Amino acid sequence: MTEPQETVETRGDDRVDLIAQDANGDGKTDVWVSDTDGDGKPDLYQFDTDGDGKVDITMVDLDEDGTPDAVVDGDGGIPPQA
Repeated sequence: MTEPQETVETRGDDRVDLIAQDANGDGKTDVWVSDTDGDGKPDLYQFDTDGDGKVDITMVDLDEDGTPDAVVDGDGGIPPQA
């Protein structure tokens, strides 16, 4: 049985991926940098650390000051767009 994932609050309800990148060249996206409130600035950062193409770590920067306000295992209840 899979443990429930912790959810995170973001600045808004929309998600626009500003960066979706394959950083290690395996053909799967492993870095997502997203804007959730429409201001064009990133506030949601997600990383695939084990190479399976799924989010393993989520960080949220609610005040957009460059310091994460929350860091959780998994996608934080906000999976990347297909």
